[in-house]
This record gives sequence, C-alpha cells and structure tokens, in this order.
Amino acid sequence: MSLEKVEQLITERKEEYLEQLFTLLRQKSISAQNVGIRECAELLKGMMQDISIDTKILETKGHPVVYGEMIKDPNAFTLLIYGHYDVQPPDPIDEWVSPPFEPTIRDEKIYCRGVGDNKGQLMAQILAIKTYLDAYGELPINLKFVFEGEEESASANLAGFVESHKDLLAADLVYTSDGPMHDSGAPFVLLGVRGMLYVELTAKGADWDNHSGNKGNIVPNPAWKLIDLLRTMRDEDGNVLIEGFYDDIRKPTEKELQLIKDLPFNQKDIGEQIGYEDLDMDGEMYYRKLTLEPTFNIAGFSSGYSGQGSKTIIPSKAVLKMDMRLVVDQDPDDIFEKFSNHVKKHAPDVEVNRLGDMKPSRTSSDHEIVRVVTEAVQRSFVTEPVLQPSLGGSLPDYVWTKILQTPSVVVPYANFDEANHSPNENMGVQNFFDGIKCTCYVINEISRTHNTAERQKTAHKID
Repeated sequence: MSLEKVEQLITERKEEYLEQLFTLLRQKSISAQNVGIRECAELLKGMMQDISIDTKILETKGHPVVYGEMIKDPNAFTLLIYGHYDVQPPDPIDEWVSPPFEPTIRDEKIYCRGVGDNKGQLMAQILAIKTYLDAYGELPINLKFVFEGEEESASANLAGFVESHKDLLAADLVYTSDGPMHDSGAPFVLLGVRGMLYVELTAKGADWDNHSGNKGNIVPNPAWKLIDLLRTMRDEDGNVLIEGFYDDIRKPTEKELQLIKDLPFNQKDIGEQIGYEDLDMDGEMYYRKLTLEPTFNIAGFSSGYSGQGSKTIIPSKAVLKMDMRLVVDQDPDDIFEKFSNHVKKHAPDVEVNRLGDMKPSRTSSDHEIVRVVTEAVQRSFVTEPVLQPSLGGSLPDYVWTKILQTPSVVVPYANFDEANHSPNENMGVQNFFDGIKCTCYVINEISRTHNTAERQKTAHKID
C-alpha cells in the first residue's frame, strides 16, 4: 500500500519541517553538563502539544522525561516510540566547520550537534505523526512517546523510570530510531544491542615518581603490575581467561546465524571506513564478532610521562580503563563480580572501580512483529532492509525487553557517516524526510496487520 497523501505532504512541507527541526537543534541540551536540558524538554513538549499529542514532563532522579500519548482505543495496538533529546558536548569546537549549534546545510547534509543523535530522528517521528494526521484525519493505532534527557549520560535513571511507570508505558512494541543506517546505505532493522560494563583499574607504587636510574630495580613500577595482570586475563588469540566469563552467553539460533550469513559485506569498503585497511575476515566472521560475541577492550592506559622528549621516571601510579561489550544473557553484575574476583586473585592491591554498565537485549527474529516492521521499512524505502540480530554498540533497550517485557525494534534513519559524538555531526537532508515517511509506513503496516480483533499478544515471545 502506497501512502501517497503522506508522501505528497512531506514534499510540500520540506522547508516547514526543516525549520521545525532547526528550532530544536538550536536549543542546547548537553546532559553531561546540564546545559539547556530543562529548556529543551519544555520546547519539545510544546512541539508535541502543537500536533495534539497529550504531553507532559515527568521527573526522574536526574533529567526529565518528555512523555506523550495519543490513545485511539484502549484495546488497539499500542506503539511506544523512544528517543532522546540530550546531546553530546560539542568539543573540540575548533574542529567544526560551522557553529555546532547553528544548523547548516552543506552538500545535502545538515550539520549540527545532535542532528543525527538523536534530534533529527526524533523530529522525524514527531513530524510523521503530524503528517499522518493531516493526511488521514486520525491515527489507526495508539501511540506513546518516551523522550529521555540522559541517553548521552548512560541513561542512568531510565530503568528506574520505566520500573515506576509500567502501567503508563504498557505497549505492544517499542520502536526506536537511533544510530546510523547500514554502511551499504540500506535501511537497518536491528533486533537488539550489546550491553556494556566499564571499569577502571588503579595500581600504585611509591608515594611519588622516582628517578628511574637512582631507584631502578628498587621501586616497583605500577604500569608493569597492570600489564602483568592483563596477561592473566586474555590469551594470544583474544580469548578471555576470567573464570565464567562466557558461561551465560545464549547460543544463537539457526535463523540468527542465517541472518548473519546473509548480511551485505564489503571488506575493502569497511576497512576504508574504519581506517583499518588491513581488515582480514569474511562477512560471517565480521558480523558474528560484531553482534553475537562479547568484547574485552582496553579503552585507555595512563602512567608516567608521555609528553615531548624524555623524562626518566618510575611512575607512582598507573590507571587502566576497560569496556566490555556483553551479549545476551551476560549480566553486568555477574561479570563485574567475576572480573573483581580475578583481580583479587592475581593482583589484590589493584583497585577496581565500576564506572558504568548497561544490560544486553534482544528480541527474537521469529517474532511476528519483526516481520511486520521489516515489511513496512521495505515498502517505505523500496529497498530490502538489512535485518541484524544485534547492534554492536549499546542502547538502553533492556528497559523495554526486560523490565517492560515488550518486544523492541531499532530502525535507524541517520546516514552511516553521521559522525555522531564527533565534530561536524550531520544527517542527510533526504535521510530526515525518509525517516518521516518510514515512521508513517510502520504505523500503517501495524494497523493493517493488527486490528483490534486480531491483536497479537506479544509478551510471551520476549527473549
């Protein structure tokens, strides 16, 4: 079914819709620095109310959630749309070609902090509702909206918010548009995310730095202490040696393995895009490592002198930062306990601090609603979407699949090279309009296949 009225309105309103997006983009909302958050929440609330979404600001222990709903019939299918209105700091400022909070179009792309992550995708969803209403007079399903202000700060209070508002947030599907499309340019349908555990290790030697000659072989070097500890954690093939690290990983289904095999892959292009032209693996291995296997990554290592020239010292302290991307059904609490026990066994004087975590999440590829969303995306883009079991990165998707017990699908609208979190963050102008259209198609396809009499009961199929 073609939504001709929708597509016509989007074409007619391009300038109007861009200006509404630009208004939101100009409002700073840096969660890490608490800059403009409250003002952005109020602005977003007003924009939603202008198109008849019943909207209110709900407080959390941190930044507020902007919640909205349009309830057609309590017994109808309910779609919950999730996004976030907070953005990353713009630093380093001097690397931006145009001011970071002044949206600028160059080469068919909109450049501004937050345009891809996530304000452009969020506004595409809101403007889709306006477009659908103006085209057809009413929505065919119920809609709920949760736009949080802490996603760029690890969604510290989202789980507590969802736990406290289960009845309010009850839905049949959670739909998220965040992140980039596939590197081939094809639309993505993502069924989950990897979780994360972030830790910091601190080793101490003497009370201050010492001369590496006068005190060499006398004062211990804490950098070596951490290096020796790392050697006990991982073998030469990259296997993690921490006892029980792999115990709870769910075995992928045959269908998930087939999805991995079918994913498009161009080794040369990906190597160039990530700046590592020595990439040497086939597509099946690439996607399996990216989506179905955990990581054990050194994110930073600091000790001693690293400035220009030489300084001969034995450093007094060494600090190591690590992130571990976890897959279902690994639990960050369990992995942190196993990690800490390993450190106590091999280097008991090394201090371990937990800096952050997020649980992994996945919705079954066999779920009926996955087929419905995939067909809607295909109809909208007139391109077969890439269906992937999991995103390599992390989003707070578990709050929906674990706490709310609701299936969740992620369909990104931003271009692959959106440079989110970096200077010159951008979103293709056409990507923005395509996102508006795709949201309309998803709503329409859900209503076509899930009317009130045939409503699918979905919770029992949650993984």
